[in-house]
Amino acid sequence: QMRVAAGAGRPAELPALPHAPSLAHSAARGWRGASGLPVNVGMLFVPPQQETWVVERMGHFHCILEPGLNFLIPLLDRIRYVQSLKEIVINVPEQSAITLADNITLQIDGVLYLRVVDPYNVPSLPVMGWEDPEYTMTQLAQTTMRSELGKLSLDRVFRECESLNASIVDAINQASDCWGIRCLRYEIKDIHVPPRVKESMQMQVEAERRKRATVLESEGTWESAINVAKGQKQAQACVERSPPGVSPRSREANAMLVKARAKAEAIELLAAALATAACLSMAEQYVSAFSELAKDSITFLLPASNGNVTSMVAQ
Repeated sequence: QMRVAAGAGRPAELPALPHAPSLAHSAARGWRGASGLPVNVGMLFVPPQQETWVVERMGHFHCILEPGLNFLIPLLDRIRYVQSLKEIVINVPEQSAITLADNITLQIDGVLYLRVVDPYNVPSLPVMGWEDPEYTMTQLAQTTMRSELGKLSLDRVFRECESLNASIVDAINQASDCWGIRCLRYEIKDIHVPPRVKESMQMQVEAERRKRATVLESEGTWESAINVAKGQKQAQACVERSPPGVSPRSREANAMLVKARAKAEAIELLAAALATAACLSMAEQYVSAFSELAKDSITFLLPASNGNVTSMVAQ
């Protein structure tokens, strides 16, 4: 089964490249696949997953073999390129950039993530003058990053890393759409500032921390003063609610007198209760003693009033 890639808006032929060794060198780095170039012996070809084979017939582009069963004509068809469709990671070297508002020189590097989306156009890059797609994309990422950093100040560079990465990805994709390569994402890895700028930033951070500590301390003092004022206001309100012409010492003496009277009344009530309880106890013992005397046969002569329990307890 052949899958011909030539369609509307594409040339019917792909010129043969005169420098095949350079392509093999690119393949060793992952741009042309790591499995090498298979030889056409007239058998069914099954490319592995995440890999496509570009086939030429008599020196011109013929078709692109994708995973599945494919049949080629011996001697006429030749597998010229093996293109990997896996995600490619490229380390962008460190470079210098100058911020717009601060005129500060930064040293910045990053990581670029790419993927081949059109295997037809990638082999034609050397024909258009691009010998090394990896180097081309790296240079494009560096120039775009330098251009985007020139639009920002130093503070915005640290705050807007995500938007900076997105801007670099958009700029790279606009330039590489016709190449068959798509930038998936770009990540800034390290940002190095000059030592003096780093010291100034550290001093700024320390000053900001001292400022926050001073503000917190002043807020605590402010709340404490408010609480003290509220307490004094409530005390003054209590004084104003007291009868006129009465001094604080008089109010204190009156309070002590009321407390003493209440305590005396409590003692009197307690004494009365104890006396009543004592009378009841004595009456109970008196009746019990008479009952014990009645059990014996001895005769006692008692006053007539002793038969009255109430008068006996009163005596």
